Amino acid sequence: MASSPYIQYSVIVPAFRENGNIRPLVTRIFTALKRIDSPVPAEQTEVIIVDDNSRDGSAETVQALQQEGYNVRIIVRTTERGLSSAVVRGFQEAAGDSMLCMDADLQHPPEYVPTMLAALTPHHTFVLGTRYGKGVEMDKDWPVHRRIISAGARLLALPLTTASDPMSGFFGVRKEAFLKARNLNSQGFKIALDLLIKAHIQPDAIAEVPFSFGVRAEGESKLTGKVMIKYLEQLAELYWYRFSGLLIFLVIFLLVAFFVLVRAWLGPPSPISQHK
Repeated sequence: MASSPYIQYSVIVPAFRENGNIRPLVTRIFTALKRIDSPVPAEQTEVIIVDDNSRDGSAETVQALQQEGYNVRIIVRTTERGLSSAVVRGFQEAAGDSMLCMDADLQHPPEYVPTMLAALTPHHTFVLGTRYGKGVEMDKDWPVHRRIISAGARLLALPLTTASDPMSGFFGVRKEAFLKARNLNSQGFKIALDLLIKAHIQPDAIAEVPFSFGVRAEGESKLTGKVMIKYLEQLAELYWYRFSGLLIFLVIFLLVAFFVLVRAWLGPPSPISQHK
């Protein structure tokens, strides 16, 4: 389905073997957008599924939804894989100036989509769905080990950004801010964190919307040991990106300080040695 020229909002959904969730996700998004109190018009919104060649019937489900009048389309990637690169591809293909990313597994409640999209403004160029907002019981339905992993991952990212939940996969960005980002890590695990740093999003440009995680309805979790290792690699790259200049300065400062201390400890050269 061709995108309408009047589209102002794009919802990007990276997916791999999520066919069972696509219909309820899309229908719930547009039901929320069609509510009388929705701040975002449904007719100005598109949904883009970026599928990594699942071959599970996802393309056929999207085609059926199109025939029912839903403004949804699917991009099937056959030569690329990965969550972050799928999100970047979706943002690149989006017709809207306000772009939202969410998971396909229904853990990001579709009913929050209108609020998240409306939070994006020329002043707030980034919106983050946060599990650490007032009144939210963080990851309340997760097992203990998942809570520990989530908290630890967030703690490791705190020196990089003031955002309360940079690990969230439920986030949005204005297109002009997205286009400023350079050298995005398409293999990284958390594209929101990468964008916050590399698009140079200032703290006052971040809007936060508290939400509680839903429960996965279909399919399996994508969290694996390999994914966690990729996240640690991504953190190392972001720390270097953000603090490399400071690290170089500290190394030079320590070398100079060491030289000064050595000279002070050895004392000034004797008059005899000066005239030799």
